[in-house]
Amino acid sequence: MTESLRILIVDDEAPARHRLRELLGDCAATLPLEVAGEAANGRAALEFAQQHAVDVALLDIRMPEMDGLETAQHLLKLAHPPAVIFTTAYDSYAIQAFEVSAIDYLLKPVRPERLLAALRKAAAANLPYAGDLRAAAGQARQYLSMTERGKVTLIPVADILFLRADLKYVAARTAQREFLLEESLSHLEKEYGERFVRIHRNCLVAREGIAGFEKDGEGGWRVLLRGLEEKLPVSRRQQHVVRELVR
Repeated sequence: MTESLRILIVDDEAPARHRLRELLGDCAATLPLEVAGEAANGRAALEFAQQHAVDVALLDIRMPEMDGLETAQHLLKLAHPPAVIFTTAYDSYAIQAFEVSAIDYLLKPVRPERLLAALRKAAAANLPYAGDLRAAAGQARQYLSMTERGKVTLIPVADILFLRADLKYVAARTAQREFLLEESLSHLEKEYGERFVRIHRNCLVAREGIAGFEKDGEGGWRVLLRGLEEKLPVSRRQQHVVRELVR
């Protein structure tokens, strides 16, 4: 952290951002800080944090497109990730999970003394693991992310046709290109079991991306994908998947 905390305010409601800016102005009399910027959603917050130095992110949880819990997971992949303080009007988000981590959790309306204490805590705290945040979120992410040439790239899960284990990476394939993720295929299967189906020990296919099946000439099957010429083999152990999906 720098001597003056650089803070990013993230909330989809302008009055809430204005209120936090006012509270931070009060806190500045006690703790050196500056408002680095504001963002109205998670994607904008990630883009800002990649272009500007940010020490602390004040993150609303309930936001459209990408909520605060998912945004925090992607922020942690930055070369210099900010400490995260969640702000929310709801008390139903696994508060206990944050009480034992480096993240603080403030209920709106945020009190100035509570915000000041959280900022002091964030300035000295260790960053949480992305896995801790994922477990606390309790729901599947809308985006996966990878670090590419020093930048965090977001991949909409809805665009992914298949996920395939490749040595220490998982390749996420969309109709346009392939992305290499530092994630576990088994963890992705657990998170997205409703969206993807396993056709091989090293491959998960998006149910909605399946265009059909064809015989491979050896008694087995291959998956035909929408928008891709590549055909994926179905292992003998997973042949039952073909019957289930055809029904």
